[in-house]
Amino acid sequence: MSSSQPVAVAPLERGGVVSMLGRKLTDWLPALLVLIAVLALWEGVVKGLHVQRFILPPPDAIWTSFRANQSSLWHAGWFTFQEALGGFALGCGVAILFAVVVARWNLLGYALMPYAIAANAVPIIAFAPITNAWFNPLTKSSKMAIAAVLCFFPVFVNVVRGLRSVKPQQIELMRSYAVGELTVFRLVRVPTALPFLFTALRVASVLAMIGAIVGEYYGGSLESLGANINQDASLFQFEKAWAEIAIACIFGLGLYLSVALVERWATRWQPPPDFQSS
Repeated sequence: MSSSQPVAVAPLERGGVVSMLGRKLTDWLPALLVLIAVLALWEGVVKGLHVQRFILPPPDAIWTSFRANQSSLWHAGWFTFQEALGGFALGCGVAILFAVVVARWNLLGYALMPYAIAANAVPIIAFAPITNAWFNPLTKSSKMAIAAVLCFFPVFVNVVRGLRSVKPQQIELMRSYAVGELTVFRLVRVPTALPFLFTALRVASVLAMIGAIVGEYYGGSLESLGANINQDASLFQFEKAWAEIAIACIFGLGLYLSVALVERWATRWQPPPDFQSS
């Protein structure tokens, strides 16, 4: 015999930074073990097979170079990160604005979408020299432009899809209460689009660092990571070049985790995946 008594539901767990990222400390253990295994295998293969340092230096040599040059490495990493962050903010901001307009007026979407796809099809390595001609190659502006172009398309497409993925029943329900389009946008379309937006932002956070470094290969300041990697590789300082690549990975990972943290905060009203599947 079924009971009509309400069933108590446990509140969603709240926690610190780790829980906001959606993981427990133990969840990071497999990734840490894989990293240790890869580094050990790398070290063993390079030294066991006597691989030349210009092909692949061993991790211990890269670590030694990192410790010897850490002040200049962090400075160069911060310089490049500012370019990536500026391009990330610019590209994502413009993409969100365009996506809102396109999702609101379908005719504009049909007119602008082919050009957005065409712009994304241009290889960024071919676009970098052009931006250096538009801007001073020794400033951050050209690198921000390249990073912005890389970030624009994934954010634009995902936000448009998110804003258009609202169920018709939800729109009809809101209109039955005689609410305006702005209220429908704020209460229905935006919450629906948030998962799509943050998925795109996580992808864009990685692309931003790539765009900034690629732009620096074609005329960056000597304070930047890309210019230093290019210069050190040409001077056969491969251990330092790999240390600079590691710094780029650290800053890129930091930006990615920052986006994930903001996502966890912005979508805290949603139950976690384990709760949804139970």
